[in-house]
Amino acid sequence: MAEKKQSFAKSIEELEEIVHQLEQGEVPLEDAIDLYKKGMKLSQFCHDQLQNAEQQLISIMDDNGNEKPFNPTREEGQSK
Repeated sequence: MAEKKQSFAKSIEELEEIVHQLEQGEVPLEDAIDLYKKGMKLSQFCHDQLQNAEQQLISIMDDNGNEKPFNPTREEGQSK
């Protein structure tokens, strides 16, 4: 992947295309290895992006603007 900012959606599209090409089985071995390596990099990028999004979604701010973990099992107003 190049230095430019890669979007999650674009990475998924590229990954799907790589999988499609490899599933066809008509790619020369050297090219298949290169595609596999690129696919693994894209997969890691997407995984990292999803983990980052998850971390952002599970944190909330308290009344003082401090981050605190989100506990979906605890109802609003309950203290524990």
